[in-house]
Amino acid sequence: MQNYRDLFVFMLSHSMFFCDAGFCVLGCCTRYFVALHCFVTTNMSIDKSSFDNNTNRKKEKGNCYNNYRGYEDLNHIKLLYLQVQKYDNPTNTTRVVHNLTHKDIQVMVELTPKSVFDCFAQINQVPRPSKREEKITAFLRKFGEDLGLETIVDHAGNVLIKKPATPGYENRKTVILQSHQDMVCEKNKDVEFDFDNDAIQTYIDGEWLKAKGTTLGADDGIGIAMEMALLQATDIEHGPIECVFTRDEETGLTGAFEMKSDFMSGDLLINLDSEDEGEIFVSCAGGVRTEAKYNLDLESVPAGYKAIEVTVKGLTGGHSGDDINKKRGNANKLLVRFLLEQLVKADLRLCDIQAGGLHNAIPREAHAIVVVPTDRITALSNELQEFGMRVKEEFSSTEPDATFIATEVTVPADCLTKSQTERILKSLIVVHNGIFAMSQDIDDLVETSSNLANIKREGSQIIVNTSQRSSVASNLTYMAEVVRAAFELGGAQCVTNEGYPGWKVNPKSEIVKIAVESYKRLFNKEPKVRAIHAGLECGLFSEKYPNLDMVSFGPTLRGVHSPDERLLIPTVQMVWDHLLDILKNVPNQ
Repeated sequence: MQNYRDLFVFMLSHSMFFCDAGFCVLGCCTRYFVALHCFVTTNMSIDKSSFDNNTNRKKEKGNCYNNYRGYEDLNHIKLLYLQVQKYDNPTNTTRVVHNLTHKDIQVMVELTPKSVFDCFAQINQVPRPSKREEKITAFLRKFGEDLGLETIVDHAGNVLIKKPATPGYENRKTVILQSHQDMVCEKNKDVEFDFDNDAIQTYIDGEWLKAKGTTLGADDGIGIAMEMALLQATDIEHGPIECVFTRDEETGLTGAFEMKSDFMSGDLLINLDSEDEGEIFVSCAGGVRTEAKYNLDLESVPAGYKAIEVTVKGLTGGHSGDDINKKRGNANKLLVRFLLEQLVKADLRLCDIQAGGLHNAIPREAHAIVVVPTDRITALSNELQEFGMRVKEEFSSTEPDATFIATEVTVPADCLTKSQTERILKSLIVVHNGIFAMSQDIDDLVETSSNLANIKREGSQIIVNTSQRSSVASNLTYMAEVVRAAFELGGAQCVTNEGYPGWKVNPKSEIVKIAVESYKRLFNKEPKVRAIHAGLECGLFSEKYPNLDMVSFGPTLRGVHSPDERLLIPTVQMVWDHLLDILKNVPNQ
């Protein structure tokens, strides 16, 4: 044996043949051996007492490995095995933990199903920014070909991998499993990270899987992982399946838009891009993007003026559709609001603004450089802090970490004229942001909304991007018109793109019925069947494949499209069990 890990694997594998007392003896020896290994090789500090709490153990019947999930000795062994895996393979999704507690142990061993999390670890090593999916596309192509499965990559970069039915299931309807290749690439400003080259760094916090200072990529990496796990499995019963991985879902639904109507051939489609376990989605909103451009009137900074960078940061952010009803602050709106207040009090001029990020994310940070008379510097700084206190009171539940900073900086070469500064700020303050209308048919469903996503000076222009969503086509058009009017009154030129369609409820859906019945049978409770105020590729599929019967579900995610993105670990097993049960109960053709 070449190293401690080999010896440990040997001991662990042989321990599976022992039961109860014999198992425990070998388990104790093994875990203390691994504790020594971890201490020697990683200087990991392990509290021995956390490994000695073996009271109230509950023995279960059956195979030791499969049925001792609640058996603490085995939990310790499994956990420490993961730790050794992490030492030998730094790309593993589990963490090397310092000062382990008993709570850590109980949670960390629940990285199940292992096959899914192993696949998730693999894809998090592959950069996959929206519109730059070449690496993940190549990875998925190789993955399918290495399994000996029919693998197709179309002109748009969509990947399809076909897997034949298992024996006895050949006559079942073909099921399409679909997720998207790309991820939203957001990071905290103080984090050094290259999304084109760096691997996502994951860690466990309680029951949540998170990333260090960046988006996690579980949207929709966990969907990809489930498809990969299914494709490589040899012990799962299912009919014919087609695993589809679309390109550039997050910034334009490009893959779904460009997909030919004969690329997929299945009868039923399961979209794995939803974010609330226990909720089955049967409809989604359509959306458009509206861009405004202000041509700038620039002049030299007046004499006797100093420059201040005003920063708003620390906001929660989130998904501009699914989180729009959660009463979170928009950093862009707050910044503009403060600057407009100051414009009334002093001869403020706007020099630069770099606020917000992606069109589908609620802005968390916003920065602007302004110039004011020298005698207003101290007052502006003080008033910013007062403004921050008011904002934190307004958003006391949702934005406890909101931060407002004024920093004196070098005076820029130019600034906007006073009149244009006023005109643009007033235009931005009245641009609608947030909920516009609630659904008249479905309780608590946002029907129409808009998000003021980013505001950036580029040379002699300020460019603003917004996104509008609605499940009612006419209201989507109306929302875009309202936003354009605010921009145009401020002197901007506006363009609204063609957008993407919504997905209408199919009251006769066969796959929805199967999914609901399966959930009730597995978990002894009713799932929520609902619509979502976010774009899903199902809307485009419904246009290209009008007879395709679709449903969407997935594990619980929070903070999506922000560095606070996190995946609720126990829900992955639930969704996996649900998916496999659906596949077993697909009807015949």
